[in-house]
Amino acid sequence: MVRYSVEPDPSVPHSKSRGSHLRVHFKHCREIAHHVSGMPAAKALRFLDDVMAFKSVVPFVKYTGGIGRKAQAKQSNVPGSKGRWPVKASAVVKDLLSNAVANAETKGLDPDALYVTHAQVNRAPPGRRRTYRAHGRIGKYASQPAHIEFVLSEKKKGVEKEDDAEGEAAKVKISKKQAAKKRFVKVGGGTD
Repeated sequence: MVRYSVEPDPSVPHSKSRGSHLRVHFKHCREIAHHVSGMPAAKALRFLDDVMAFKSVVPFVKYTGGIGRKAQAKQSNVPGSKGRWPVKASAVVKDLLSNAVANAETKGLDPDALYVTHAQVNRAPPGRRRTYRAHGRIGKYASQPAHIEFVLSEKKKGVEKEDDAEGEAAKVKISKKQAAKKRFVKVGGGTD
């Protein structure tokens, strides 16, 4: 049994999926997961399809060094306008999300009511290779893989507000000034 960084409440119906030592850039996966977190699952899968088709961009918020500005990044409600289209990382994240949706269907959950409650990406140990430099030197040539995990939950249905006729009259709001006027008792002085 693998451990997740967060254990959701067993009373809430949920599904999980995770991948370890995935050979995709950690920084790309982090930005994708950050953007997708909180989205409905169907919308997140559509977004990842659009990224792979270069129709929408993944906004980069944390790892922004050397990332160019994109006009598409202004569509999403994030600070700055930096973004990229990480195709390989999007494909891997999409596979994990669709796996979590399939796990939810196996558990008998409604796939249309699912949304991403938890998305986390951690650095995995780097894959170390070497490259040959000038003057007979050797430099490091490391990949930066990632561990990714998702938890999807079902949206709770809202409770309808009870409408009672006698409660409406009692809930009429009055200002402090109006309340003071009602408390004020007029004493003598006038002729009618």
